[in-house]
Amino acid sequence: MTQENLVVCTKCGVVNRLPLSRNGADAKCGKCGALLFPGFPQDIDAANFDRQIGRGSLPVLVDVWAPWCGPCKAMAPAYEAAARALEPHIRLVKLNSDKEQAVAARLGIRGIPTMILFRRRREIARISGAMTTNQIVAWVRGHVPTGTN
Repeated sequence: MTQENLVVCTKCGVVNRLPLSRNGADAKCGKCGALLFPGFPQDIDAANFDRQIGRGSLPVLVDVWAPWCGPCKAMAPAYEAAARALEPHIRLVKLNSDKEQAVAARLGIRGIPTMILFRRRREIARISGAMTTNQIVAWVRGHVPTGTN
């Protein structure tokens, strides 16, 4: 039996099967053709958030942010660089707390930026405040060693 990851497309929400033996860097969605790992975190809506957490097999790091938040804007390049370092072993996405207020409330967001790490449908870690790329990568790898699901 082939080992595979289930990767949810951030564009259309379809679940894609990605064999572990395949390089995920060039993998595309079977439905919409978008790169599954485009090299930077995608903004997702509530439905895609629920699919990422509930249907994908990869650990998911969610950056909860807002466009008016100075620390969020300052951390954005570091989070993008962290995506290049961690994907395709960890899915990195962004959730705009202004657009997705119901999800932010359900997650109990008190301040932003807040990063929440999910694994196997459960929250395993949370941290608030702006971080550097190295801090983000070290924090994630401290909870989910690279290459493990």
